[in-house]
Amino acid sequence: MEDLEKSDAVMSEIVNTIQLPELESSQDVFFDLVSCVLEQQIHYRAKGVYLRKFMVLTDDQLPTPAIIRTIDPHEFALQKIAANKLKALHNLAWYWESHQLDSVDWQNCSNEEVIDHLEPIKGIGRWTIDMILLYTLGRPDIFSPNDFQLKKVMKTCYGLADDKNLASEMTAIAEKWKPNRSLATRYLLEWNKYLKKR
Repeated sequence: MEDLEKSDAVMSEIVNTIQLPELESSQDVFFDLVSCVLEQQIHYRAKGVYLRKFMVLTDDQLPTPAIIRTIDPHEFALQKIAANKLKALHNLAWYWESHQLDSVDWQNCSNEEVIDHLEPIKGIGRWTIDMILLYTLGRPDIFSPNDFQLKKVMKTCYGLADDKNLASEMTAIAEKWKPNRSLATRYLLEWNKYLKKR
């Protein structure tokens, strides 16, 4: 954290002003992918409304591909979750089983290997994979310039323009945070919440 604090004046102010909440990862890649499909957000950053509704359908069992296949579409609809989300979950479950991803040793995969495993899944984009790397697998140096909230807070903190150069400018700033870009990301996202409350 000391290195991060020294990286630039903005990060120094953030680190010295707020405290990061504890993050207890599920370390369950499939569960966290399910949360991303349901919430359009990973549950560490969301209120988890749809995830909680979904868990009612599974009797609070952690979702597996087999459990997802047994969910009644009518019961799913009664929870007021969009039907296209069930279709996306079925696609995720099918791909997970057909490519035997349950047997992958995720913790010992390189970042590139995780990307190679997950990127072909329809509906799972690079942002989602970055969230899996950062939150689920706890990789220390992940930066996702396409993250909406990260864009918002970096525009505010670093005076960036919302134009076609935004992602590259964010990435350039983040170079200073290596090899702690995950920690910097978490601080910035928490700072965004802090600014909203002030």
